[in-house]
Amino acid sequence: MDESKKQIALITGASRGIGRAVSIALARTGRHVCINYCSNKAAATETLSSVEKTGGSGELIPFDVRDIKASEKAVEKILEKHGRIDILVNNAGVRDDMLMVWMEEPNWKKVIDTNLNGFFNVTRLIVKDMISKRSGRIVNVSSTSGQSGMAGQVNYSASKSGLIGATQSLAKEIAKRHITVNAVAPGFIETEMIEGLPVDELKKFIPAGKLGKPEDVAAAVVFLCSSEASYITGQVIGINGGVF
Repeated sequence: MDESKKQIALITGASRGIGRAVSIALARTGRHVCINYCSNKAAATETLSSVEKTGGSGELIPFDVRDIKASEKAVEKILEKHGRIDILVNNAGVRDDMLMVWMEEPNWKKVIDTNLNGFFNVTRLIVKDMISKRSGRIVNVSSTSGQSGMAGQVNYSASKSGLIGATQSLAKEIAKRHITVNAVAPGFIETEMIEGLPVDELKKFIPAGKLGKPEDVAAAVVFLCSSEASYITGQVIGINGGVF
């Protein structure tokens, strides 16, 4: 990919946490970032403000990744305006933890629809455009829970494990078109996603003895989006302080 030209990056779930950190980090490298959010416009606006403070450029792209029509319409609008999407970071995700014996269909469906179906809804049209241009970078945000599973997260683990399988399969389908598809698998990162979890107890099981920061994940994403990572595809990079 020619990084001398201003690339267009779409980051889903970019209003807070990892999505915000990725948006800021990509903007610092000169990319124009399309900041997706579903309902929290105030938080998304804060992300855009942080992007602009670094000297970067961006715009807000509101849509619900669970809605296939809304996702397609948003992607088409970006393509019409900018002519391309060079980078896609599928970050939008939710968790709804409980033991499966207590889980009901809405608990399952909400997580799968956002974390896994959202990937399909957003990625399909972008892949077609990347194939026509014979270049692109796709990074999917999975989880340590998707690699090894975690009690109380059957829905979340299933969605994130499915995302890893999708990453590896899609990477093989489009590698000859000079498009890379990789995943990052964060462990326990200091975001709203770990609210309600026993943080002090969790630290005892992390070899590094501490939680990660969103910027740790963002750094790996930026590398995977670079020209230096052109021979890396279909991989899952754990960012977890040594948890296996």
